[in-house]
Amino acid sequence: MIATIITLVVILALAFFLISIYNRLAKSKVLTEEGWSGIGTYLQQRNDLIPNLVEVVKGFAGHENKTLTDVIKARNESISALTPEAQMEAAKHVSQAMLNLKVLTEQYPQLQANQNFLQLQSELGGIEEKINQSRRYYNGTVREFNQLRIVFPNIIVANALGFKAAIFFQEDEAAKTAPQIKF
Repeated sequence: MIATIITLVVILALAFFLISIYNRLAKSKVLTEEGWSGIGTYLQQRNDLIPNLVEVVKGFAGHENKTLTDVIKARNESISALTPEAQMEAAKHVSQAMLNLKVLTEQYPQLQANQNFLQLQSELGGIEEKINQSRRYYNGTVREFNQLRIVFPNIIVANALGFKAAIFFQEDEAAKTAPQIKF
């Protein structure tokens, strides 16, 4: 009888321990997903702003179709990206296209003085800062989740219940080098 009670107590303690691990992993995963949704919100705001910016630039530099087409193409790729991995890749393409657009706009002094352009550029700068803040938050939650996931005995529970490692939002390799500006 006492052996049965001890066995039952051990089983219950083990069950509560496993439930505790599962709950911590699940809460951390939710924070990671919330962090990703914050990035997604700002990426969408950027995608919504880009056509307006392109239209203003087109009015001044309409003959620069390749750059403008590349910006819209990158934006459309970002909109159609469904997974975080695809969205990260699309975000890299948008950033590169926007950098090319910025280089293009520097060739048109009258565009630099246009009030609509300045306002849109300011809004875009604010959104880019929010994207960077969201990336830092997301990467912090990914770090916490991945650390929680890989420590023993959590890794046993995580693997058994299908908790996969989250991926970091990586910086674009091209961001490490200065852009080439040619006139």
